[in-house]
Amino acid sequence: MNEKIHHGRNIKRFREMMGIKQESLAYELGPDWSQKKVSLLEQKEEVEEGLLRQVGEILRIPVEAFQNFDEEQAINIISNTFEHCNQPASIFYNSSINPVDQIIKLHEEKIALYERMLKEKDEMMERLEKLLKK
Repeated sequence: MNEKIHHGRNIKRFREMMGIKQESLAYELGPDWSQKKVSLLEQKEEVEEGLLRQVGEILRIPVEAFQNFDEEQAINIISNTFEHCNQPASIFYNSSINPVDQIIKLHEEKIALYERMLKEKDEMMERLEKLLKK
């Protein structure tokens, strides 16, 4: 399984996960960009690192995420992990990791992510309001 990772598809996945439209990304990329140009970017298998960095800064996602994320591999790992496990709770059996601590940590991470997304939404709304005033 030595297929190339599709940078454009990863840009699209992360953009959509963050609820950002192509038009908004185009606006943030600058005056040379349009929704159509972002659409074409998301179809490119390989995107130059400088542009990946720029998109990463806008989406606040590390460049490595675009370069290394392989959805098929992630799905395979998840399905293989749980397919061969009759008792999912056994993951914590004889483990030094406290399951309650793990759950608390996951919830804290989710809360931090939601707070970041709300802050980004507020910033985007602020930018849109400024745009409308112009």
